[in-house]
Amino acid sequence: MDTSDRRTIIEGLVFAAEGPVRAELVADVLEMEKEEVQAILLELQEEYARAGRGFILHQVAGGFQFRTRVELAPWLRRLRSSRPSRFSRAALETLSIIAYRQPVTRADIDFLRGVDSGGVLKTLLEKRLVKILGKKDVPGKPLIYGTSREFLELFGLNDLGGLPSLKEFSDLSPDLTKELDSKF
Repeated sequence: MDTSDRRTIIEGLVFAAEGPVRAELVADVLEMEKEEVQAILLELQEEYARAGRGFILHQVAGGFQFRTRVELAPWLRRLRSSRPSRFSRAALETLSIIAYRQPVTRADIDFLRGVDSGGVLKTLLEKRLVKILGKKDVPGKPLIYGTSREFLELFGLNDLGGLPSLKEFSDLSPDLTKELDSKF
């Protein structure tokens, strides 16, 4: 099969997938080298970015996924006739603690927040934004929590290294901080 056929098949695989597709999986399906698949995916990513279409090929959660452009959000909300997902302050606090401190137990989360986080944690588990990583090897064997692949997808991150640092948060202007608070 020639390069154009491979590109077409790879596009189809990424389009049909339920979530981000890893280059390793595509390489296994097409019996190709991972590096070759990765190169084709990066070429396609650049091509879609330059084309100015309504969608892009985005690298997220360790794989590639077609996504609509951010600037189209107002029209997409009208199409869906719904408001974007909003998180309560408690959910954002809990999710932030898990993202930055993982692996973490519920007791750790409760201690940092100063309140019981059981209900919020249950909701985040139901939304599949956090997952149970195992049990801590201490008396009582508490569950250990971490972020999920869906968390990376929702926030458009390829990995946790894409999270802003605490210094970046402290450098935010007060006006921007107020604006972000009003959105969440």
